[in-house]
Amino acid sequence: MDGTVGLGGHSAAILERSAPDGFLIGFEWNEESFALAKERLAPFSGRFLMVRENFAHLKEVLEELGKVPVDGILVDLGVSSFLLEGSGRGFSFLRDEPLDMRMDNRQNLTAKDLVNQLSPLQLEELIRSFGEERFARRIARAICEARRKSPIRSSKELAEIVLHAVPRGREKKIHPATKTFQALRMAVNQELENLKRFLETAPDVLRPGGRLVVISFHSLEDRLVKHAFRSDERLRVLTKKPVTPSKEEIARNPRARSAKLRVAERI
Repeated sequence: MDGTVGLGGHSAAILERSAPDGFLIGFEWNEESFALAKERLAPFSGRFLMVRENFAHLKEVLEELGKVPVDGILVDLGVSSFLLEGSGRGFSFLRDEPLDMRMDNRQNLTAKDLVNQLSPLQLEELIRSFGEERFARRIARAICEARRKSPIRSSKELAEIVLHAVPRGREKKIHPATKTFQALRMAVNQELENLKRFLETAPDVLRPGGRLVVISFHSLEDRLVKHAFRSDERLRVLTKKPVTPSKEEIARNPRARSAKLRVAERI
């Protein structure tokens, strides 16, 4: 099972390596990515099944499909370049788009709702906890001051507010709005809640000897995975330390620089 198909890169590799008769179940909840991945994986027709659902619901979906147990589960928690650059949903602070940030358009809550409706204290807590942003209080106050004049509607508008709220020269390596946008995205899509639910139920659908592989890009996510793997009596940890990308891989793919891969085996 590929729990985060995205545009199908990992899924295609799994299908190639598991030829001639390996079968893959792919989960993808973003509608555009779902359609593009199905097209990319068309050459493997008959050997894969796509489900438009979040990986948090793997147990119910796999049981309903009669596909339990599975031999391996892969989840890549990174946000695809397509969503950041081509979705038009305001994921990127470098673009002027509606402040949406929903991975799945069937969801109701948007980033615009959070930015314009949360109290200053709630905004501060969200930005600090999910974004690990040291200037969370200043940013929350600036957002609340700006929205008093008119609702904040676009990603560019929010990025400008954050940029002016953060002291100049304090964030040199990344854009000052990076952590705030990350926090809002994680909150809108309930990313940590979904990961917790997945980690609790994934061992239930794994065959003994089956592998559970998680690639994370955020310290909060990696901490959840590390703790879940170590504390679950159904699992044996195969990676004492997370596998990280080499300098060569980072040179080829800079977005891989913060990736951490952990693997556990079902006992």
